Amino acid sequence: MKWQRRKSDSGQADRGTRSARSTMRRLLALPPRWKRRIAGHPIRRDGLELDLDTQLLLRISNAWPRPRLDPVTSPPRIRAAARRMAMVTAGPAIPMSVTDSTVAGAETPLPARVYTPGAGDTVLVWFHGGGWIAGDLDTHDGLCRALAAGTAATVVSVAYRLAPDHPYPAPVEDAYAAYLDIVDRAAEFGVAPDRIAVGGDSAGGHLAALIAQRTVERGTPGPPAQLLLYPVTDLTGTCPSRETLARGFELTRTDLEFFARCFLPPAVDRAAPAVSPLAAPDLTGVAPALIVTAGFDPLRDEGARYARRLREHGVPVTEHRFDGYTHGFANNRLAFGAAVDRIAALFSAVLNDPAPRLEAAREVVPAVTDRPAGRVSRAT
Repeated sequence: MKWQRRKSDSGQADRGTRSARSTMRRLLALPPRWKRRIAGHPIRRDGLELDLDTQLLLRISNAWPRPRLDPVTSPPRIRAAARRMAMVTAGPAIPMSVTDSTVAGAETPLPARVYTPGAGDTVLVWFHGGGWIAGDLDTHDGLCRALAAGTAATVVSVAYRLAPDHPYPAPVEDAYAAYLDIVDRAAEFGVAPDRIAVGGDSAGGHLAALIAQRTVERGTPGPPAQLLLYPVTDLTGTCPSRETLARGFELTRTDLEFFARCFLPPAVDRAAPAVSPLAAPDLTGVAPALIVTAGFDPLRDEGARYARRLREHGVPVTEHRFDGYTHGFANNRLAFGAAVDRIAALFSAVLNDPAPRLEAAREVVPAVTDRPAGRVSRAT
């Protein structure tokens, strides 16, 4: 399999990207009282208060009109927007060995990127978010670097096929084929086959959760742990936070329904266990999990419900909720880098000892800009 060392992208950002990044940095560096004047009065929902910097960025984002969602024209537009935003919010590149490669897919080889922070004993196979219709190796480059650096694990980011051109079950089958291929090639990465963990954010978290379940169902080698960042676990859309946080917080209920329509053919049963991880009747033996949610994310409750279901079936779970943040915050290392570092540290602990930890219910995450950050709560 051909491996190619990746060249630095540091000089490829265009003038508009550099300007947007500089503007965001200046906004985040403002004194709290000025931020509050721009952001407006505090926003509270379900007993939680929106983080000030999150509200500031939302105020600016929501000022722009949202184009009508269309299954033909929207996916390319959303993909391009995700790439542009990633260049703005990724933060400083963390230096490490990064190589482009390929892994097996269900039908054809898939692009992959390998992040090697040093000599570790674990590989984390990462599936990017983007509503199954967007996202790629570049949009999640910054996050994967941070996870590799913070866990000392080699991260293999996989670019699975995207809907609507490749609807369900293609992304799921690609993810499973890629995982099994990396297990078979564990020696290439210098690890044992039983040290191949899985993870993903949003739609990628959905894929990772299904892969962890499928390895048990089919008796194939299972991961030692799974990292699920604000995952989609219930495609029926019935969890309360999808209603209480339906609009105004970047990811909307309309967005979620559009993504699901692009991903799922009409005849697919959204309540089937092979579609919605939360619907699995038996989760016994599934890999220990770190499940991260955000307080102002419409996916918040289904992530929490999945954590509870795993515990009910004897699976060790560490659950971590960032109270003041919205969906997708981990991709914005420029603003929320300290939270991403916290996630990496938590997953490193899960890899080394999957037993859930009893810790303080609330804490404050120190921010890279020395600003107050969103509070964090965790249940076990």
